[in-house]
Amino acid sequence: MALDRWIALILVGICLAYGYTAWFTMDAGLAPFMKRNPIWPSTFPKVLSILGLAASCVILFNLEKNEPEVGDIDYRRLHEYKLGQAVLLLTLMVIYALSLRPLGFIGSTMGFLILGSAILGERKWHIMVLVAGIATFVVWYLVSQVLGIYMRPFPSFIGG
Repeated sequence: MALDRWIALILVGICLAYGYTAWFTMDAGLAPFMKRNPIWPSTFPKVLSILGLAASCVILFNLEKNEPEVGDIDYRRLHEYKLGQAVLLLTLMVIYALSLRPLGFIGSTMGFLILGSAILGERKWHIMVLVAGIATFVVWYLVSQVLGIYMRPFPSFIGG
């Protein structure tokens, strides 16, 4: 059996366990007044488990396309892809998440965007810094000022 079908089989097991939890154990502790509501806290997990099970079964029973197309990933030629960039981006994401509190949102987000675009091959530094700065400040303004969710903009030693 191919690798994608093995992964689909594992996902079927996960979706079945998740669905069992959503259908049978989550609703047992509901208060009596909540049982009359049309949408329960378990509604979204039920839908997710059904969709995940359906998608996994499509792959497991090989109902999708059989021939790989030009843009498809061939796991037998995995060494030909740019795995170094992918690993560096995943590492950068972890570093970004860990640096949000000490460096603040603006510094860590600008650093993430600039370094991420450099990893992906962009070499026009003046454009990278400009785009990262504009995107960072727009997102910070929308979340902080418009939505009213406080995000520390600057590092704690600056007073953010």
